[in-house]
Amino acid sequence: MTKVVNLNQFRKKTAKAERVKQAETNRRLHGRTKAERAQDALQKKKLETAADHARLEPIADSDDENTP
Repeated sequence: MTKVVNLNQFRKKTAKAERVKQAETNRRLHGRTKAERAQDALQKKKLETAADHARLEPIADSDDENTP
C-alpha cells in the first residue's frame, strides 16, 4: 500500500522549501556585513583619490569656459 499524504501539508512544505532556497540566494547576493561595506567604500575612495591625483590638467568648471 502507499502512504497517505495530506496535500495541504505537502503544499506548505514545498512552499517553505522554496522560501528557504530563495533566502539562501538573497543572503549570498546581498548579505554583506557593515565592515565589508565600509572596507569597499574606503577602497573606492582611495581609487578615486588616486585617479584625481594622476590628472595632468585640473578639472575646469563649465562656467569658466563660457565666460569671455
